[in-house]
Amino acid sequence: MIDRFDAWLNDEGPVALAIREPLIPVTGRDGIFFPPTFAPDKDDEEKKSTYVIDHGVCLVDSVGSQANRMEPLFLRREYAGLVPQVTVKVGDREVNLLNAGHRAADAIVRFSGLWRDLREAFLAVRERGEAEKLARIAPTSLVFGAWDSRDTQAKVPRLVESTIRAYGVVELNRAAQYVSSIEEDTREAEGITAEALNDRKFPAAVGLVDNPSGLSHGGVCARDGIRRDAVLNLVALRSLKSHTDEQSLTLQRYILGLSLICFLAPMSLYLRQGCLLTRDPENPAQAQAVYRDGHREDLGIPPETVTGYATEAAQAFGVRDRIETGFDTGEVKKQAKEKKDKKDKKETKK
Repeated sequence: MIDRFDAWLNDEGPVALAIREPLIPVTGRDGIFFPPTFAPDKDDEEKKSTYVIDHGVCLVDSVGSQANRMEPLFLRREYAGLVPQVTVKVGDREVNLLNAGHRAADAIVRFSGLWRDLREAFLAVRERGEAEKLARIAPTSLVFGAWDSRDTQAKVPRLVESTIRAYGVVELNRAAQYVSSIEEDTREAEGITAEALNDRKFPAAVGLVDNPSGLSHGGVCARDGIRRDAVLNLVALRSLKSHTDEQSLTLQRYILGLSLICFLAPMSLYLRQGCLLTRDPENPAQAQAVYRDGHREDLGIPPETVTGYATEAAQAFGVRDRIETGFDTGEVKKQAKEKKDKKDKKETKK
């Protein structure tokens, strides 16, 4: 079993695995659903948040968002033993690294007792291309990528990418009207009008008066369908190295096992309020291995095969059980002071 996918780890193997998965809104193929909104450009003070729509193609769930949905798979009982369960104690809370948005480069661990080891791991990736140290602490940072932009500048490429887009999109607007349960005569009699309270905005702010919302985002309709596209980059995976060829193979098998679990696991498609999607029963997903010359082979790998392979590869690699550390607020204050002192010194020289 452990050598089942070794052909994928050879340079002659496929360059990637790819999934194309048609989706539909839960209300039906022509249903209205709500994509995410994003902040406008900083230079445009008048523009409000907006959907990302280019030439009729709408972003429904980004690469980063999809990664943050997949990574917590390893909190489930059946997969939890495949990765170290790293927790950082912050006050009365414990935060699992699997829930940290920037993974091994997240502030939750940069200001913790674990950062020295993680920093060494990032430097090993940056200086020597060695990924084993990072895999020992935060293997999902190899699966979904990480960028230590605030310290070592080490970049770890993303192996598993997934994005959901809608096509042939028509954008809609909506409006609403709030009607207060307290009538105007009552407000005047009780002395809770804007004039009596000497505050023009307060009654509307707390819901004492009728208040229209005006036009706002009303969702979209996808005339040409919705699709999730996912890629497992085998070229990038084959670049993961350790000290010897044998150790590199053990590392690559381990990360491949984790990647396959994320890549092939059925995803939750409740993306946000107003955006609950399902798979399209009339158009099943295609999962294929893609080769350098462009030809494709259907995968057809049973879920139990993937779980078995990932488990055996994890055992061969030797996964740490649990790593516990604490958040260091003193280090935050120290670095903040150092930054301020450096800025003050620079301004003084001017």
